[in-house]
Amino acid sequence: MSELRWDPLKSNWVIITKGRGRRPQDFLQRRHKPEMTACPFCTGNEGKTPPEIYAHRPNDSQANQPGWQVRVIPNKFPALHIEGGLENNAEGLYDRMNGIGAHEVVIEHPDHDKAMADLTVEELSEVLKAYRTRMLDLRKDSRFRYIFAFKNFGVEASANVPHSHSQLIAVPLIPPLVATELATCREHFQRKERCLICDLLDQERQTRDRVVHDDGNFLVYAPFASSFPFELMVVPLEHSHDFTLQTDQQLLLLADTLRETLGRLRASLRDPPFSFILHSAPPMHLRWGRPDYWASLPSDYHWHIEIAPKLTNVAGFEWGTGFHMNPTPPEEAAEFLRNAEPTAIL
Repeated sequence: MSELRWDPLKSNWVIITKGRGRRPQDFLQRRHKPEMTACPFCTGNEGKTPPEIYAHRPNDSQANQPGWQVRVIPNKFPALHIEGGLENNAEGLYDRMNGIGAHEVVIEHPDHDKAMADLTVEELSEVLKAYRTRMLDLRKDSRFRYIFAFKNFGVEASANVPHSHSQLIAVPLIPPLVATELATCREHFQRKERCLICDLLDQERQTRDRVVHDDGNFLVYAPFASSFPFELMVVPLEHSHDFTLQTDQQLLLLADTLRETLGRLRASLRDPPFSFILHSAPPMHLRWGRPDYWASLPSDYHWHIEIAPKLTNVAGFEWGTGFHMNPTPPEEAAEFLRNAEPTAIL
């Protein structure tokens, strides 16, 4: 029988359609891999992109020249633009503001054929350091209310350039889904004086039904109310509200966990397309008329990464109701991933 499951973090219900359950093997698919004759992200093609705003260059090579390991550039076709003012205005019952923000691309490695799962722990930690550096810089702009680091892998997940890359977008307001997370965490802390995500971690470590990886530093688990098959959460066991507070050593440990997790997904589901997003605390800018707006944030929020393989499509029911239907119980998905060899490729 199907189940309705409540997600206490996102404050929504998910339908786990057990009666229509699909085994992991049912999701194996042949991925479309586009060919590119001249990839702008490859080493040697630095002149085909906007000038870099950050780069890790182990040998102190010149900017916008070969020799980099990680490179961050402005998106050539940004969703939001950094110049100008917000000009937040009403239009009857509607509101509008200028599309102010920032949109950057993190080129994760000079090798065109290397995916994130192929990077060494040290190489992947440099990508995470690039996120940290750029997030710290972008939050200096008081116009930006939230900064996302996210990755789409595979054409099916809207990655049109096959060269491994991720993105950062700064937006001038708190997105609704993030606002819900912040509110539920704050309300939980007000009632119980405990972090909601810390409580979720404790429960998952006790039951272990949905745990995929636990090395004492990070927990990887399939959420109880997973919206998508094989959806995963990567969460530090030590409470921290802000990803940018992570030390180099902590980012090295995160890189190890992330690499193993992506390796398990690759081995189990034949290198599936996926998206991941980093949820961290918003910049703690003062809010007009609300001096205590972020006062409890260091205590009640807990940064985390969500990973969602692109295995199903959102259809009319999901679009019209807000209910997600997941045909694979997270307990089955977690067991399948636990038993996978991270380095194997099917």
